[in-house]
Amino acid sequence: MGNCCVTPGKSSEKKKNKKKNKPNPFAIDYGATQSSAEGDGNKLVVLKDPTGHNINEKYDLGRELGRGEFGVTYLCTDIDTGEKYACKSISKKKLRTAVDIDDVRREVEIMKHLPKHPNIVTLRDTYEDDSAVHIVMELCEGGELFDRIVARGHYTERAAAGIMRTIVEVVQMCHRHGVMHRDLKPENFLFGNKKETAPLKAIDFGLSVFFKPGEHFNEIVGSPYYMAPEVLKRNYGPEVDVWSAGVILYILLCGVPPFWAETEQGVAQAIIRSVVDFKRDPWPKVSDNAKDLVKKMLDPDPTRRLTAQQVLEHTWLQNIKKAPNVSLGETVKARLKQFSVMNKLKKRALTVIAEFLSAEEVAGMKEAFDQMDTGKKGKINLGDFDPPIRYHEAEEFALSLLLQADVDRDGCLNYAEFVAVSVHLRKMANDEHLHKAFSFFDRNQSGYIEIEELRSALSDEDDGNSEEVINAIMHDVDTDKDGRISYEEFAAMMKAGTDWRKASRQYSRERFNSLSLKLMRDGSLQLGNEAK
Repeated sequence: MGNCCVTPGKSSEKKKNKKKNKPNPFAIDYGATQSSAEGDGNKLVVLKDPTGHNINEKYDLGRELGRGEFGVTYLCTDIDTGEKYACKSISKKKLRTAVDIDDVRREVEIMKHLPKHPNIVTLRDTYEDDSAVHIVMELCEGGELFDRIVARGHYTERAAAGIMRTIVEVVQMCHRHGVMHRDLKPENFLFGNKKETAPLKAIDFGLSVFFKPGEHFNEIVGSPYYMAPEVLKRNYGPEVDVWSAGVILYILLCGVPPFWAETEQGVAQAIIRSVVDFKRDPWPKVSDNAKDLVKKMLDPDPTRRLTAQQVLEHTWLQNIKKAPNVSLGETVKARLKQFSVMNKLKKRALTVIAEFLSAEEVAGMKEAFDQMDTGKKGKINLGDFDPPIRYHEAEEFALSLLLQADVDRDGCLNYAEFVAVSVHLRKMANDEHLHKAFSFFDRNQSGYIEIEELRSALSDEDDGNSEEVINAIMHDVDTDKDGRISYEEFAAMMKAGTDWRKASRQYSRERFNSLSLKLMRDGSLQLGNEAK
């Protein structure tokens, strides 16, 4: 839920909610314990203490900066001072589950709780009206981390060290104030402005949680490339943030993630094994101190892994000016560019997919729940839940969904828990949504995404994209080498490398929960070898 997202095509969600008296389908689940300013318990209230209710009294909302699953980020201007900010407007219609609502509420609470820091985006104001939550925050116009790196003519180990020190200082600040980030990744860091000296800022606390010393968590969240092995084992603490920062450091130094595979299960298994490759280019010319820090940040044993403070005290970061200032090479820059652009291509498709689950589909879930609740107890068990998801091949996926959604741990699903499962299952299991996303790129409806269409889809990025990168993406996705991307190749790209998590954070938790259960049953979920 950062303040700058990739901008897709025009939104299909415009004027659907015309009926004034249509009841909120979630009021009985979430609204009954809340009360609005008017005392109407049927209105969904998300924020505990917003700045106000009418954002238009204070700010003018301008052009769209980006779009995500839950809402749209706009450029906004303080009417009195003329100062520019970013406003993330989150549609309440998109907050379909208790998890979604809690994520938004907690994100705001954490941003309020953290002290002002030069490398953390500043929260300005919050507003909530009947239809949306508006989060006004500092505007970061300097672009994403990898984009800035590849735009530079000379990228070195010393530059990577400076970036890593900033990231770990953010982790240290969070941990000192009892906050675990849980979703550190390059996309969640933006530069404040376009100047060479612009500060790098953490922008997204949507999956962050408060923690107490010694407290352990079992919810599987985050982005799989950057997940620590103990997250998959459902027993973790703040050490996971250091692991994620270590993954970022590895990418900064060589251009590719340390743990990667074509399938979700392959990524999970690579993380569990925790074997780090220091043989590929440019590792032979990277300093021993840098490699030592990577090893210690990616120690699979969280009790041995360095703390944020210890990372900052490491020789490599204590002597940044002595780190090699020799270019890491064009290969690393090309990898970083391709990694960044491929992520944006997938994000573009996934923001299109996020629009397709209609209010009518959600409304129909109540009827489905009632039909399955044969005992009229207001709950369904796994046996009741199985038939509607028979179309999904993985039996363990159904079990993991039940376990994850069964918040009160009674072995059954109430209506709210059922909706949480059904929304994400329908959204992610329906091939129709992938076809619609494919059509978004296939502008001439030829049945293929041609290189001109790929170029056009990525043409609005700040720095543009080099022909080399466009060709590299086409090369990777076009597996039959006919110079164009078929639907089958597009679908394979979307499902490879675990990027499905970008369409739904809840889906990410459910899917990786499923993988962890499978790995445990297979006997392969064991502490991996030390990084070598």
